Parts: sequence; structure tokens; C-alpha cells
Amino acid sequence: MASKKPTPDQSTHDPEVRPKAARTHWSARDRLRILAAADACAPGELGALLRREGIYSSHLARWRRQRAEGELAALTPKRKAAPTPEAQRQTAELARLRRENQRLQAKLAQAEVIIDVQKKLATLLGVTLPAPPTDAQD
Repeated sequence: MASKKPTPDQSTHDPEVRPKAARTHWSARDRLRILAAADACAPGELGALLRREGIYSSHLARWRRQRAEGELAALTPKRKAAPTPEAQRQTAELARLRRENQRLQAKLAQAEVIIDVQKKLATLLGVTLPAPPTDAQD
């Protein structure tokens, strides 16, 4: 009997192949919660906690070391305070000054182009221009 070939519309996907799992990241709050639960476990209950949380014992060991060194406390999110009116005023002033600086730089570039054109025109016409004044005041 001849073997039956799959038609193009039939899937030849192997149902046993799983896509690569994404790494799980735990927040400092979750790590501290799991550590507290692990510390409260009676003998024999730790394995159930590890399976329930989907972690390895090496995670607990690392998190305990980090907790002892104070690293986990440093990871807890800090509440961001609202900007003070002074900070808001300074931010607005900074933005205004940056816009003004940008405007003045464009104006300066335009003036430099005009001066270069005037110099070239004076050279072509044979007109001698007076030397620009120096800013040095001794």
C-alpha cells in the first residue's frame, strides 16, 4: 500500500516541540515574599513551595545571600515624589533658554554666511574693507 503524503494545508508540526520559554524575572517584592514563605516552611514543605513558585533552590540561596548583603532592599522601587514648583520653574526656564540658544545659533550662522558673501563681493569688486575691531582691551 502506498504511503499517504500530507497535503500542503495539513500541518506537519510536531506537537511535542515547545517554543523556547521566556526567562522569568522576579521583582524584589516577589523575592522577599518567597523568602519569607521559605523561611516559614516546615521541614518537607520547601519542595512544594519551590514547585509552586517555579524556582530552584539555587534561586533561594542567591536571594538569601543578597538579602543578607542588603542588595534586595536596594532593589525595592522607591516612590517618586512630585516635582516641586521650584523644579518645575527651573525645567521650564531651561527649556526656554535652550530654545533661545538654538534660535541665536541659527541667527549667528546666517550672519556669518552674509559676512562671507560680503567679503567675497568686496574682493571681486576690489574694494578694501576696514579691519574688524579687536576685542582685546589691555
